[in-house]
Amino acid sequence: MRKATIFVVALAVVALAVTGITPVAATAAPKYLTIGTGGVTGVYYPTGGAIARIVNKKRDVYNMRLTVESTGGSVFNINAIMQGDLEFGVVQSDRQYQAFNGSPDSEWAGKPQKNLRALFAVHPESITLLAAVDAGINSVMDLKGKRVNIGNPGSGQRQNSIDVLTALGIDYEKDIQAESLKAAEAPGMLQDGRLDAFFYTVGHPSGAFKEATSGVREVKFIEIKLPDSFYKKFSYYAPSVVPVLGNYPGAANKSDVASFGVKATFVTSSKVKDKYVYGVVKEIFENFDELKSLHPAYSVLTKENMLEGLSAPLHPGAEKYYKEAGMMK
Repeated sequence: MRKATIFVVALAVVALAVTGITPVAATAAPKYLTIGTGGVTGVYYPTGGAIARIVNKKRDVYNMRLTVESTGGSVFNINAIMQGDLEFGVVQSDRQYQAFNGSPDSEWAGKPQKNLRALFAVHPESITLLAAVDAGINSVMDLKGKRVNIGNPGSGQRQNSIDVLTALGIDYEKDIQAESLKAAEAPGMLQDGRLDAFFYTVGHPSGAFKEATSGVREVKFIEIKLPDSFYKKFSYYAPSVVPVLGNYPGAANKSDVASFGVKATFVTSSKVKDKYVYGVVKEIFENFDELKSLHPAYSVLTKENMLEGLSAPLHPGAEKYYKEAGMMK
């Protein structure tokens, strides 16, 4: 019986070879590629999920499947991509610039990450400051002596917080009681009275700020005003507005609040194959309306502004699609 089975299988293999038909079992397993995002209360995590959801509809076409990982944020994502532990990541535009150029006063000082490659930009992000009303904080200068979360090491928001404080003459190591919490921890600690304020760089509306403005302790968003010299020094920053009204009814503010911001960008490594990058970019841009519908932070997206804020070179796979689509020469 066993010999007969082997004989039948052998005949089938020969027949397939003669006809040129490939057995289904011989099809290569899909390539799993991971997107590094951020904390689950921010916009990076759902952004990674939105990209994966759209691209995975064509997983059989590109023979790949995207997965999403919650991480410490921009710095972690860039370093993990450079080390080959992640294939893609959502990072702040300022961090993309600093990493590729090895900027002084950054984690990559003197060590430019020349294998970093850009795909596209996503939503704008505002450096946002929220404070407890009872802490008596009405401006950034009022943070002196207060307990303030500036963000965890490995996050883009930490350097943003330090940039704000430094620009206004506040030494974060001496003038405030700086905490290094993850973004998801800060809202609860503000409500519990263990923080007076916290910074968070994020697209709006944000789950973290919805949580922080929904508690018993009254809170308000604090305006961040910076001199023109700041924007000349840091060209990747631009003035922005925190859309408080309509998004955070629990806040004490009666109007939206001025701030400044960066962009969330989607990056990879030069070592990731062109065909995978091409597939990701093609599916995102050819399903643009679906992408915009997946989160309120994407409402301001246009195909054109998704190519702004990119300081690392485009990956060849992305460039191939943009040329085919007539988006670049």
